[in-house]
Formats: sequence, structure tokens, C-alpha cells
Amino acid sequence: MTYDLIIKGGTVVDGLGDEPFIGDVAVIGHHIAAVGHDLGDATSVVDATGCYVAPGFVDIHTHYDGQATWDPEMAPSSWHGVTTVVMGNCGVGFAPAAPDRHDWLIGLMEGVEDIPGSALSEGMSWNWESFPEYLDALEELPRAIDVATQVPHGAVRAYVMGDRGAGNEAPTGSDIDAMACIVEEGLRAGALGFSTSRTVLHKSIEGELVPGTTADPEELIGIARGMAKAGHGVFEMSSDLVPEWNEFDWMGDMSRETGLPVTFTALQSPVKAMNLDDQLAKMRSQNARGANILAQIAMRGTGLILGWRTSFNPFSFKPSWAEVAALNEADQLAKLADPAFKKKLLSETSVYPESDLQFLGQLMAEGFEMQYALTDDFNYEPTKEQSIAHLAAVDGASGAEYAYDLMTSNNGTGLIYFPLLNYADGDLKFLEPILQSEDCINSLSDGGAHCGTICDAASPTFMLQHWVRDRDGFRLSLSDAIKRQCADTAKVYGLHDRGVLARGYLADINIIELENIAMSKPWVANDLPAGGKRLLQSSSGYRATFKSGVQTFDNGRYLGATPGVLIRGPQSAP
Repeated sequence: MTYDLIIKGGTVVDGLGDEPFIGDVAVIGHHIAAVGHDLGDATSVVDATGCYVAPGFVDIHTHYDGQATWDPEMAPSSWHGVTTVVMGNCGVGFAPAAPDRHDWLIGLMEGVEDIPGSALSEGMSWNWESFPEYLDALEELPRAIDVATQVPHGAVRAYVMGDRGAGNEAPTGSDIDAMACIVEEGLRAGALGFSTSRTVLHKSIEGELVPGTTADPEELIGIARGMAKAGHGVFEMSSDLVPEWNEFDWMGDMSRETGLPVTFTALQSPVKAMNLDDQLAKMRSQNARGANILAQIAMRGTGLILGWRTSFNPFSFKPSWAEVAALNEADQLAKLADPAFKKKLLSETSVYPESDLQFLGQLMAEGFEMQYALTDDFNYEPTKEQSIAHLAAVDGASGAEYAYDLMTSNNGTGLIYFPLLNYADGDLKFLEPILQSEDCINSLSDGGAHCGTICDAASPTFMLQHWVRDRDGFRLSLSDAIKRQCADTAKVYGLHDRGVLARGYLADINIIELENIAMSKPWVANDLPAGGKRLLQSSSGYRATFKSGVQTFDNGRYLGATPGVLIRGPQSAP
């Protein structure tokens, strides 16, 4: 037999957690045909000697809902060995979409996920109204990776209830039935789940809560019953987990009644009313009674990136910032370099909006013990000695002065890492048992979202660099790390055809030079439609990435191939 492709002589990490072994991987068409030794001949042979050969990564928490309608490359996730993404998280998305709701849906996404509204307005064609029509539109665009979707609560509620739904008014019984029907229709057309937001931090660009934020269990369980009729689906939720809402009680009841898996974002957070240990304990208590609840966890601090050209910086709420915020880069840098302007800005008192941003604004403006200089070789588990507060004290400067000079360095491109979430202890030790727990799933990269504030789409690369290779103390084995980002994440959404290197599985493959795995320093690019900005972070150490047997990346360079497809519904194992 002559194969289409053999990847020869690499150390195979199969995605199931088994011990790596030196061997060959053979491909015919889109699928793996054999794994072993001396497999025979192939039209194309790739020498992977000295490298690890692993499945493509499956990222289950992204927000490419708009970008997926215009961008075949799907960067930055595709730059980091990701071959499958699940989008439509946190209750926001673009279908169903009544013709008069387009701008409103864009405003909702812009407010919640910090994706430039101008980019969405220019980039999307809006050649859909229903959710099945949105899937048809996604299917028309060739792409480098596979994409899967979820039905977003915010769009469904506004479509069914109009302004009542957008304003978080209580639904009638017929409203709930109508929402359940739309969600069922979306799942039958190919969506993998349904998502909702229950956090006050998620607001539209106009400051309005995402529709469904205050939905009661009757509404949520009613929608889940529609999902159960479709026969599959994950119920995904981002929530503040307010104790009086008894979130875990209704999540448990929902999962037991419908048989559906329920996932929620589990974070160390200064705004969550329930600490992370209690979140996991309550989840496990419900699971012990027959529920299927999974915690989505981030592998590092969820860090805002602060700089003159990002969405926020420590001086964003000072009156004089308005003088330079909208200037072009050259004029802004010239103004910032003016000692008189610097003195004025540093001397001013921040004026915070009367909103949930006040607490965040104060931390950005004053919490320099929680902020770190984001250097080229930055370690995302920094110590207090690396904080701006400490470095400023050593220099005999204030934290604000040090931050100002840091951001002005390198022609105004200096950046600050501000891990607002998941870094309350000043380290990542709390994640050590969590990263070994089967009920805690690698997630929360937010690929495609938070364009000017967060840059976590590099999470799979961070996992390899930090948790497998470089970290002091506890580390993950390569086998376990690959399993967590491949087979485990795929299984959550019923994608049993990928994440494993074995006969019959999709030939989604990374060839990895582990010693060279690294992330670049983030940078701000203005490459979205209408010149919209986004933070990007590239990788090194991926010698090659294959999607469905077709090479898509060569040493980090996109080759232009588009073997990716829209995933419709759960996929069976071979």
C-alpha cells in the first residue's frame, strides 16, 4: 500500500496519555491510516526525527463568531497548533439575527468581548437570519481549521422577545417554549451546544447586561429540555456564581433531568462571590448525585495587557488621557514624550465611571504590586520581585512613573501584564491539582476576543513551554498535557473523531520541537476589517501543522491551505 503521507521517525504522543514512543504516522486522505513502524511507502514523507508528533489541539472556548465569516487563517489560534475551535461561548453571537438587530448584536459582542464594532460591521455579510442559515454561511468559507458553534442565549432571547428579552425582562411560558425551539433547531442543524452569561461584567457597548444574565432556572432548564430533544449538546455558562442564585443546584437538576453536560468558567476572581475551592466542591457534590458538570479552567492568570495602544492603561481614567487617546501613533508618542504632559498626567486624580469598571480602574491605576513588565522572555508566573511596584521602589520612582516610562519605551510599544484573575496567590500553585483533575478542562483562551485587552489564544503553547518544559517545581508530563488539550477537550463536545493519533481518526497533527517552543511578546496589530486593532502573539517550535492530512503551517508560516470545515453536530469515533 502507498500512503498519501508518512510522518516518519518522530516520538509519537497519541493524545490518550500513553507513554510516547518512536514511530511513524501514515495518512490516507483526511484520516490516519496507521501508526507504527516500517509502514511502507508514501507519496510524501516528512522526517520528524528529534521531534514530538502529537494531535492538533482542540480549543473549546473561543469567540471567532464574526471573524470566522471572513478570515480563512483563523489567527492567532491557528498559529499555536490549534486545528479545531468551538465558538459561541458566553451567551453572545450573531444568530438568530432579526434584520433590525444587526447593530445591536455587534454592540453586544463589542461590549462583552472587546471586538471592534467597526471590524464586525465591515467584515460580516449578514446573509443569514436563522441559526441554520448562519451555519450555511459559515460553511461557504474555506478555512485552515475546523470550527464548531453554539447557540447564544443573548441572540435567542432578543430574537424571541424583542426589547423585553434584550432588557432582561422575565419571559412568559410561550417565550421559553419559543427559545427552546430555536435552540433545538440550531442543534439539529449542527450546533454543538448552547451558551449563556450570568456575570455583571458582561455588558453591551451601551452598558446593558447580556440578555439572560438574570434568567431564572425555569427559563434555563426549559431551554435545556429543547436541547435534550435534539439529542445532544453542551450547556456552557459564564457566571459570577452569586450564592443566592444557587447556580449549582439548578445546574445539577438540569444535567440529571436532561442528561446533558454542563460547563462553567471556574476562576480565582476578585468579583466572584464564591472562591474557587467552593466552586469545585459544589460541582463535585452535584456530580456525586448523578450530574455531569465540568469546570473550564485557564492554565495561567487571565491577564489584561496594558499599554498606550491597548484598550486600557493605568492612566485611562485620568482627565488628560483624553487629549492623546485618539491621536495617531506618532503624534501620541510625541505628546507622551513631552515632560510637561507627563508631569500633568501623573499629577491628576483618576475619575472612575460609576459602574463595575470602577474597581477595575482603581486596580489598574494603583495596583502596581499586581502588574509586571511584559518583556520578550516573560515568565507568566512572575514573582513579587518582578512587579512594577518592586522595580519602581528599587529605582526610587513611584509605580505610576515606572509604568509610564515602561509603556513609552520601544517607541511607545512597552506593555504591562496585569493578571486580574487566577493570580490571587502570586503564583500558579493552586492549579497543580486542578490540572490533574478529569472534571476540570483546559479552556478559557478566548481566542478571537478581547482584542485590545487580553491575549490568551497562545494557551496551548504556554502549556507546553511552562507546564511541561520550563516551570520550577510541579510540571505536567507531555503525555498528560497533550491528552488534556486534545482528546479531553474534544470529548467534552462529542468530537470523538479527533484528538488522538490512531487509525481512523482525523489526521490533525502537530510536529513539535519542544526545546524550541516559545511565545513571542504580544503586539498590537491594526489588521482587522476597517483597520480594527487586536493583540497578537505568535509561536515558535511548531515545525509543521496538518489539518485533515493537509499541511497548513510550516515553521509558523501559513501555507494558505484551507482543509478546515464547519463541524455539524457530534462526531463518532472511528
